[in-house]
Amino acid sequence: MEKNEDYIRSIDGAERRHISHKVEFRADDEGSTIEGVAAVVNKRTNLGWFEEEIMPGAFDNVLKDDVRALFNHDPNFPLARSVNGEGTLKLSVAENGDLRYSYKTPDRTYARDLEDAIKSGDVSQSSFAFSIEDETWVERSGKPDLRQITELRQLYDVSPVTYPAYQDTTVAKRSFDNIKPVGLSTSTKRKRLELKLKER
Repeated sequence: MEKNEDYIRSIDGAERRHISHKVEFRADDEGSTIEGVAAVVNKRTNLGWFEEEIMPGAFDNVLKDDVRALFNHDPNFPLARSVNGEGTLKLSVAENGDLRYSYKTPDRTYARDLEDAIKSGDVSQSSFAFSIEDETWVERSGKPDLRQITELRQLYDVSPVTYPAYQDTTVAKRSFDNIKPVGLSTSTKRKRLELKLKER
């Protein structure tokens, strides 16, 4: 992979979101641990064309995916990995449904530099890459439509990030355009959505 190539652009339907919860550093007898919240549920975010909300349970079926922790989503800077729920990356769903991650700082120069940046507060946010298995669209009078993500198809990575890429919503816009064709009634749009989900 070329140094500056963004791997996520080659995956059809993949999206990214960021979270402003602080990434934290913790030290114990076993070494240094980085902990963060990759995604929160029951929180609505305005994406311009619509609002989006991740629902509790959306992450239940992806915790055993092949997931990487990357710095700034860059595959050239792997920090940890989880396969079938095992490995150097620990993923968990909190009691309220939020997606959490943690890893021990590996013995790699960039990982130690990132740890220092997290400790100083220079890097303080997280982002995650995913694709959707199931979603619901809610039409609201006088408000943007609401997209509720109820189940992920795949979780690709969780990443401490310097600049969150929440503005990178191109795929989300395509999803909106596909489900909101001009001139269709609400019932027809729902049927199209049900058909799309069955085809996946």
